[in-house]
Amino acid sequence: MIRVFLVDDQTLVRQGVRSLLALSDEIEVVGEAADGAEAIERIPAVRPDVVLLDMRMPKLSGLDVLHALAQAGTLPPTIILTTFDDDQLVVAGIKAGARGYLLKDVSLEQLVEAVRTVAGGGSLVAPVVTQRLLTGLKGLETTFASLDRPDPLTDRETEILRLMAGGFSNKEIANSLGVAEGTVKNHVSNILSKLGVRDRTRAVLKAFEMGIV
Repeated sequence: MIRVFLVDDQTLVRQGVRSLLALSDEIEVVGEAADGAEAIERIPAVRPDVVLLDMRMPKLSGLDVLHALAQAGTLPPTIILTTFDDDQLVVAGIKAGARGYLLKDVSLEQLVEAVRTVAGGGSLVAPVVTQRLLTGLKGLETTFASLDRPDPLTDRETEILRLMAGGFSNKEIANSLGVAEGTVKNHVSNILSKLGVRDRTRAVLKAFEMGIV
């Protein structure tokens, strides 16, 4: 069972998302917060597998939540859930540690698949979304800590990075390549090290930025 925590200041939205997720027999909503301050207090105590996080809230924003939990080392895999198709906000959230984003008009199938993907170690930075984001990044402040000249990747590492860019989890990549999941984890660690980034989402963005993928 995947344990999910909802953060949104709109009660109807939380109820709607909770009702959708209740239709899945593999997801359990284990907590809710109506603002950023409550989320920062409750999430570390509940320790959910995945957080669905609204970005625009009173008191503290979703971005504030991401920064606070990441700094404390208590940030679970998080999906930005927003009504705003806002490239700059999405990029800021990904830079702060989110695994990807969804608009609030997603279908049940899309929502469940996104939760499943992120809980399994994957990301939602799919190629088409990443390409659109990178196109919209011109003129925006999007830098994050990484190496200007990363070490070259091996052919296998490049192959795995391309699968990461597709949003596949370590387990799915391992099944696809016919190797052990631990082997994929080792490759992912090497990829992060060579690119000079701290997580797989940044690795995917860096790869697109460099034209590797």
